[in-house]
Amino acid sequence: MNSKRCAGCKYLRRRCPSNCILSPHFPPNDPQRFACVHKIYGASNVAKMLQQVPVQQRAEAANAMYYEAYCRIKDPVYGCVGTIALLQQQIFDAECQLAKIQAEIAVLNGHHEATHQNQQVNVATSSANFTLESGGEGTFSSTYDPSICQFY
Repeated sequence: MNSKRCAGCKYLRRRCPSNCILSPHFPPNDPQRFACVHKIYGASNVAKMLQQVPVQQRAEAANAMYYEAYCRIKDPVYGCVGTIALLQQQIFDAECQLAKIQAEIAVLNGHHEATHQNQQVNVATSSANFTLESGGEGTFSSTYDPSICQFY
């Protein structure tokens, strides 16, 4: 028998054998961790689930069970699915905000480039009148319509 019982054996008020499957994952200094898992799954089911998982993955399985149990206690209706949905909504909102900002940057860069091009055209042609390739006279103008975000 271990001199220090794991949180699971303490909670269940039993002796903690040296090969206790709960001991590595539910240390005696964190009894609330086992209490959450026990409340949702039960000690027997937790032990069975841990036995079915390869030894190198048991720590991750115990962490997952704890997180799911904690979320289920915190939110009995949705559990961890509620948290996942909330995080997905936050990701979606951030992606929308990023796309909006990128579009604004593109518009501003396009407006800056068009202004720069207009300045080059005005320097190259000393007046607004110029000769078209067809031989006719015309005036050059460029206007920016913010409602369609394009130059025409």
